[in-house]
Amino acid sequence: MHVLVAGSHGQVGQHVTRLLAESDHEVRGMVRDDDQQSDIEALGAEPVVADLTDDVTHAVEGADAIVFAAGSGGGDVWGVDRDGAINIIEEAEQQDADRFVMLSSINADSPDESPEELREYLEAKAEADEHLRESDLTYTIVRPGALTDDEGTGRIRTGADLDRKDAEIPREDVAETLVTALPMESTHGHTFEVLSGDDPIAEALENPRRQP
Repeated sequence: MHVLVAGSHGQVGQHVTRLLAESDHEVRGMVRDDDQQSDIEALGAEPVVADLTDDVTHAVEGADAIVFAAGSGGGDVWGVDRDGAINIIEEAEQQDADRFVMLSSINADSPDESPEELREYLEAKAEADEHLRESDLTYTIVRPGALTDDEGTGRIRTGADLDRKDAEIPREDVAETLVTALPMESTHGHTFEVLSGDDPIAEALENPRRQP
């Protein structure tokens, strides 16, 4: 499978790109700046320079699947987290990429339950998620809790509305969840939350909306 990673230079995106490059997939890492290309090459992927807020035609061309791991980092949430995601979703539809795995966020459907400074970001993510659900793409939407830089454990819990106690997960485990979900039909058409847990990632994704 030829996979494009949007946001491949981000903290989760670099883990995703490395894991895909270590697999049997052909991987392109989409970056915004020319000087980031060498970092993507070091991860084992082919870099492609494109801006989510502009024309992404050349980046999507030839891709069978897209993993969206991009984010504004709290900057331009409407331009990047919403409109940038919608831009690449629509381009994927036009080019028949078909498979799309979206990195979203826990509480995207209920921003009022999060601190005020996160609410616009969550609203933007929710609108992007909804656009993906309404598209013709074979989608999976993964909504992790608070991201940490801890070493991944390879174990998670998934569900439609998880208990928020200890609502954290290492970025490395989020990346592995996105990559593992990519070929798994059991994740097709599902939106689910993910936190650190006890189940091996592949096992948890066999029924991702099951409450632990």
